[in-house]
Amino acid sequence: MTDERLRRWRLLLGPEADQLSGLGEDDARRDSALTALYGGDSDGKRGAGLGASSPKLHRWLGDVRTYFPKSVVQVMQRDAVERLGLTKLLLEPELLSSVEPDVHLVGTLVSLSHAIPARTRETARAVVRQVVEEIERKLADKLIAAVTGAIDRSRRTRRPRMSDVDWNATIKANLRHYQPDQRTLVVESLIGSHRQSRSAALRDVILLVDQSGSMAESVVYSAVFGATLASLRAVSTRLVVFDTEVVDMTEELDDPVDLLFSTQLGGGTDINRAVAYAQQHIRRPADTVVVLISDLYEGGVEVELRRRVREMVASGVMVVVLLALSDSGKPSYDHELAAQLSALGAPSFACTPDAFPDLLATALRREDVAAWAEQEGMAVGK
Repeated sequence: MTDERLRRWRLLLGPEADQLSGLGEDDARRDSALTALYGGDSDGKRGAGLGASSPKLHRWLGDVRTYFPKSVVQVMQRDAVERLGLTKLLLEPELLSSVEPDVHLVGTLVSLSHAIPARTRETARAVVRQVVEEIERKLADKLIAAVTGAIDRSRRTRRPRMSDVDWNATIKANLRHYQPDQRTLVVESLIGSHRQSRSAALRDVILLVDQSGSMAESVVYSAVFGATLASLRAVSTRLVVFDTEVVDMTEELDDPVDLLFSTQLGGGTDINRAVAYAQQHIRRPADTVVVLISDLYEGGVEVELRRRVREMVASGVMVVVLLALSDSGKPSYDHELAAQLSALGAPSFACTPDAFPDLLATALRREDVAAWAEQEGMAVGK
């Protein structure tokens, strides 16, 4: 076995495997950080524990960020909170400012928002805003381009007013009718767009977001996407969060950080009630997309939920069910209900944040969302 493999096994197994390989100074610090988190007792075996000491936690966070890559840091922080119950990491401003921000941390902070002491709130908001802005930098432009492109395409007409003619597209479409002898282009068809009212949106998008504890990451991404959509004049966006109660957060869409701290992660789930609320706000079914983001563990009346989805689809509403909107791998969800809703015409599948812009564009163009999802390797209704 090579020295490098021995070193890796030594770090994996902890101090009890000292005979495998000696450790250099940096590896010793790595080993100490791992030992503090993953089990053991005070005699040096793996897991002496982090305890409740703020200085010890602060040193541990510093070592973790120094000696491990960012992706590993985020996993270790999550384990420190979940395995050891170290919510102290998130309730002390000095400790929180040392944490590597990520979407999982934001979900935890939001779920603890009512327990965060006043002295830590500004730090918590700064951490959440940092992650939100990172998501916006990565995905907002992509979402805007996908949505505006889908709507512009749907507005195309071959009978535009003269002021609405797209001359470049018209010339390109009629080049085959060019008469070289006369040096003349015969225009057989005009291409342009339907004129958009300055006040009227062309599409309505309703996001129904399950805020039960398991959906924390989906809530974070939904808030950012909802805020981005709300900035587009061509789309009327409504964002609704729900557990056993339904709360319309549309008025909060100008600031996704405020929106997130207004949610209450955890609790039961009444999907039927949320869908009923959405039905009340559908003005023009053929121009409406409803995206239900939920793991479908229904605590409400499932028969009524299926009836409402059937009615919406029959009326012309494009209904899509996202079992998760996250990068966290295969989600847990109610497979039977997902299959039933898919059979009703509401394709149900998990979607990554990167794929969401293309998904929404497909829905806005009223194309086959289930076929798109299958093509992208997303299992629909299974």
